[in-house]
Amino acid sequence: MLDKFIALDQDKCQFVYQLINATGATNVVEAGTSFGVSTIYLALAVAQTKAATGKAGTVIATEKEPQKAEIARGYWKQCGSAVEQQIDLRVGDLLETLKTDLPQIDLLLLDIWSALYLPTLKTVLQSLRHGAVILTDNTISGADGYKDLLAYLRDAENGFQNMTLPFTNGFEMSVYLPKASP
Repeated sequence: MLDKFIALDQDKCQFVYQLINATGATNVVEAGTSFGVSTIYLALAVAQTKAATGKAGTVIATEKEPQKAEIARGYWKQCGSAVEQQIDLRVGDLLETLKTDLPQIDLLLLDIWSALYLPTLKTVLQSLRHGAVILTDNTISGADGYKDLLAYLRDAENGFQNMTLPFTNGFEMSVYLPKASP
C-alpha cells in the first residue's frame, strides 16, 4: 500500500472543511493520512476556526507508513506554515499512537482500512466531546467491511446518532451524544 494515493474525494474534503468551520471544531483526528492531501483541508479549516474563536487546537494526523508520512510532510511544507503549524503527525500503529496525549476531540475522520475503524473509534472514544462528529468514508461501497463499525455506531446504547450522506461510495456522519451518567 506504499504506492497507493488514497485521499478523500474533493467534494468530501470541501464538506469536512465547511463542517469544521460551521461547528467550531479545533481538535481534529484524521485516522489515515496517506499522502496528506485531506489533511491540508483539515488544517486550513482548523486554522480558520482557531483564528475566529481564539481557541487552541490541532489536527492529529496518523500514518502507519513512514514513507507516506514523509511525502505528506513535503506537501504540507509546500503549503506553508499556515498548514504545517496545525498538524501533529503521528507515525506508526494508530492504535498505539492515539492511546495518549489526546485533547478533547471535536471531529474524527476515519479514512483507513475497514478492519481498523472500530478499534480506532474505541481507542479515542473517551476523548470525544459531547457532540463530536465522526465521519467514515466509503460506507456504502465498503459496507461489508464496515459491518461491525456500523452496528456499533447504530446501536442506540453507544450514544451515536447517524446518517449516511449522499456522497460517492457513502460517507457516514455520526454525532456522539452519550447519555448523561446517573
